[in-house]
Formats: sequence, structure tokens, C-alpha cells
Amino acid sequence: MNEARALWTIAAGRCALLTESLPARGEADVLVRTLASGISRGTERLVLRGGVPAAMHGLMRAPFQAGAFPFPVKYGYSAVGMVEDGPADLLHKRIFCLHPHQDRFVVPAAMAVPVPDAVPDHRAVLAANMETAVNILWDARPLAGERVLVMGAGVVGLLTALLLSRMSGIDLAIADTDPARAPTATALGLRFVAPEDAEGERDLIVHASGNPDGLRMALSLAGFEGRIVEASWFGDRQAALPLGEAFHAKRLSIISTQVGAVAPAMRGRRTHRDRLTLALSLLDDPRLDVLLGPVTPFEALPLAMPALLEPPRGAPAALCPVVTYRDGG
Repeated sequence: MNEARALWTIAAGRCALLTESLPARGEADVLVRTLASGISRGTERLVLRGGVPAAMHGLMRAPFQAGAFPFPVKYGYSAVGMVEDGPADLLHKRIFCLHPHQDRFVVPAAMAVPVPDAVPDHRAVLAANMETAVNILWDARPLAGERVLVMGAGVVGLLTALLLSRMSGIDLAIADTDPARAPTATALGLRFVAPEDAEGERDLIVHASGNPDGLRMALSLAGFEGRIVEASWFGDRQAALPLGEAFHAKRLSIISTQVGAVAPAMRGRRTHRDRLTLALSLLDDPRLDVLLGPVTPFEALPLAMPALLEPPRGAPAALCPVVTYRDGG
């Protein structure tokens, strides 16, 4: 059993399962049998269409990516598995790893973070998105009593809003152009509004819609000295902004947030592993299961991937599709 199968994007809109040899496990490594993996629709859609800008090829690399952008490339970063061989403290334990979609893999033990017993396999695939949400809050530094708006009810936006909702005194709403996202937000205890109904004079806005129109709207809804935390990734698209209107008079701030680095508020005091461990602990909430699905077997993933990332016109968009593997999930 020294071989594994992995999902590769081989051309624009085309994927395939390819067989590869596993490296020999070193003393500080673990051999992992994958139970489930999650699909990050925004980022993986960009990869599937070959839209990662050349200038960002290095920054966009996933920790265990193989190949190179645009193609062929093995990409992904939300794998949950069982340690079949490795150090005693991880042996036969479930772990989360920032690894592409692959049925078995070998990684350094330091990159395998134990999954809490209370968090089931499928929900654990949300760890990477929850880690992003944690980093967004560390960059945003919300204060009690602030008027807060999250724009974009995708997975990251919903998780960010859920974390914000746990803070006392926050006046919070989440906005999205798709009214079909309202039931999901409500199931998480969040107040959902259409963008045109969002209240202005917001002290803090987290923009996670992935659409430049949303960022322009955020500028119009921010109050005096309001902070706009930009959590979207536009890839090769341009975002034109009306910075000649009230931007200066209102002394607005646009803050970039990106999960590749620990936010300055906690940098030097928390490691990437600490942040991921925290994210996994925050998944102990059954309400989060509303974010998961559809479920697709690994063997069917090459044909299913394009529709999972770009649903046919009129079909509902998934939030976090889950991939299951033959011996787990």
C-alpha cells in the first residue's frame, strides 16, 4: 500500500484522479488514510478555471500542493483522516491537515492537528474556513457595542458572523444578494438582510462577497472612521472603488485580511498550529452542519467538480461540498 490517488486539475474545467507513489514515512511523519475532505468553492473555482494571477502563483500555493499553476496542479486544503502509522501520540487518531483531495498521504506530524472527539468527520472539514474566520476577527478587532455588517453569506462570511454573534453588545447583520442564503443564516441565529436593506453608519464591515460591487457598497455603508475588512479574493479581477466620494471625509479604512499569516493582533503569541487548533475547537456546534453538502464520493469527484464549483443556471449553489472516501466519511 505505497500508492495513493489524488485529484489533479489537468486543464481548465477538467479534473482527473491520478495515481502516485507515497514517500517513505520518516520518524517525524504520519501516514494518513483520508476520511473526508472539504471543497473551498471560491478558491478552488479560481484554480479550476486557471484564474490564479501569475504574480500570485507563489502566494496561492497550498501547503502540500503538487504541480504548478495553472495546470496540471494538485490543490486543496481541507482533509480529515485517520493516522495509520506514526508517532504514538497521533497513532489511530483523527487529524485535520491542509492537504489536497487524496485518499492516503504522508506529512510531517507537526502538520496533523487532532480533531476533537465532539467534532464529526464531515464538520471537521470546515476547519480551514473557520481558521480564516478566526484570523478575520483578529484583523478586525471588533469592540463591544459596535454596529457590524458582514457582506457575503458564503461559508467564510457565515462563520465570521457566527463568531461575531458570540460577542456581547454587537449589533450584527449579514447581507447577501441571494435570498436563498437566508434560511442558513437564520439556522445559525443570524439576522439576514438584503444588501439594499442593510443599515448604514456601520463601525465595522467585513466584506466577504467576492464581488467588487459589495466592496463599493461597503464604502457607502460605513460610518465615520469605519473599518472595512476585505476578506474576499478577487484573483485576476479588478476592483474599481469610489475613493473620491466620502472615503476621505469619513476617514474610512480598508484592511486586508489573509489567512496565510497570523494577524498582527496575535502574531508572536499564537502559531499557525495554535490558530488551527482553536478553529477545530470552535466547530463543536451542531448548527454548523447546515453549511455542509452535497456529499460526493471521491471516485466521482473528477466529473462532479465543475458542477460543484459552478452550478448550472438555476441550481442552488452549495456552501461547503464534502468529499467522502471509500474507507471512511
